[in-house]
Amino acid sequence: MPAIVHKSLPDDSAALENAPAQAEELSLKRLLQVSTIVLQQALDLVDNTLTSDDQLTVHSQYMPGSTIGKHLRHARDHFVLLLDSITPQPPYILNYDVRSRNTPMESSRQAAHDAMKDVIARLESEVPNVKLDEPLTLNAVTPYPQTLQSTFGRELWFAGLHAVHHWSMIRVIAGELVRYPINLSENAC
Repeated sequence: MPAIVHKSLPDDSAALENAPAQAEELSLKRLLQVSTIVLQQALDLVDNTLTSDDQLTVHSQYMPGSTIGKHLRHARDHFVLLLDSITPQPPYILNYDVRSRNTPMESSRQAAHDAMKDVIARLESEVPNVKLDEPLTLNAVTPYPQTLQSTFGRELWFAGLHAVHHWSMIRVIAGELVRYPINLSENAC
């Protein structure tokens, strides 16, 4: 997967010193930018690096049960679940443990491409309409049921960080592929 290209961002620190609403808008804009860059890395992998649907389904010998397709789907799920949680009226409830498995994007490059494009479009459309500090309740199993208070901004940050973690696992699996090798550049994840 191509590495994140660190672009020089304009010095907008003056906006942070202005009204809190402007600072919140800037922070949300930055989180959206990072999220879309991270998801674009997966899209680049699917579109420009993978050459076969079979590469999505090869099981890792180091991480039993893991495949590139499963990691792509799992990371994307966190963004989708977050967006879905803020679609209805408050109170907003988020549960990362409610995920679909064995979806088409786990075994089809075209389906993976479409799923990644869809979530990027949703982020670009929906995130600007949400408050950074919009409260939500996170239900999690750790393995004990937990109910925690969080915010939309914190969970958007987490979804991006979580995706980077899964891109690292994809890199390990890509290195294992012998029958369907993937050539990742040194700059990739």
